[in-house]
Amino acid sequence: MELIIGGSEENSESRAREYTFTQADFDRIRKLIYQHAGISLSTGKKNMVYSRLARRVRASGLNSFHEYLNFLERGNPDEWEAFTNALTTNLTAFFREQHHFPILEKHVEHRKNQNKIQLWCSASSTGEEPYSMAMAMVQAFKTFTPPVHILATDLDTNVLAKAQLGVYPLDKLEKIPKEKLKQFFLKGKGHHAGSARVRPELRNMITFRQLNLLDESWPIRGPFDAIFCRNVMIYFDKPTQYNILKKFVPLLAPDGLLFAGHSESFQHAVDLFKLREKTVYELANRPR
Repeated sequence: MELIIGGSEENSESRAREYTFTQADFDRIRKLIYQHAGISLSTGKKNMVYSRLARRVRASGLNSFHEYLNFLERGNPDEWEAFTNALTTNLTAFFREQHHFPILEKHVEHRKNQNKIQLWCSASSTGEEPYSMAMAMVQAFKTFTPPVHILATDLDTNVLAKAQLGVYPLDKLEKIPKEKLKQFFLKGKGHHAGSARVRPELRNMITFRQLNLLDESWPIRGPFDAIFCRNVMIYFDKPTQYNILKKFVPLLAPDGLLFAGHSESFQHAVDLFKLREKTVYELANRPR
């Protein structure tokens, strides 16, 4: 999963606007999204922010961004959720960063005597990553009912709802080899033509839950044999990254693995994690 703040909108010139949008409004939004979700919006995202949040101003029946932000700060939890969802766009794909999955399969092979293997996908987006993990587990154990449970969490409730459905347009599955498509997906017919659903055995392996990585405490228990946190940390500043990594430590099994994204490096947290191989980390103080 990768959290993209923006898209083509930030490159478009400012057009005639329905609402006044001042620099003070933009600065206030940057502060609020950082405080609430740890996301650092760059100064070049002003047009994108207007485009995304003007819809929320309109939906709230308010007349200005100033009124909307006042309404938001009064603490309406549903609007905080909508505000956060509006400013985050989730980009993901099946078997993204493919080198991670053979490593994961090899890692769990040494745990086949465990009653249950626990994995955590900490930024699951629309589900492609946790379902890829589930497919890897089927391959590793050579059964559709491996002793594996995958916790899949995300901040965005909209993408979690899509992930739970497990239904994807066929064009999103084009890069999956045909044998895997046949093995792991059920092709839609009639009204569902043009889409495919993951097999129910994969969905049964996964629990989807909403979670903000910035929350002071996480209502989850370890130990996890592996944690996937890929292409998310790059949108947090270093102190925020460190705090999240610190909270991963007690949740990871002593010989567990942390999978990071291709653009991420945790050199500022060498007291917590050390590099094991390309974008794969283990505990720095791993018990012998």
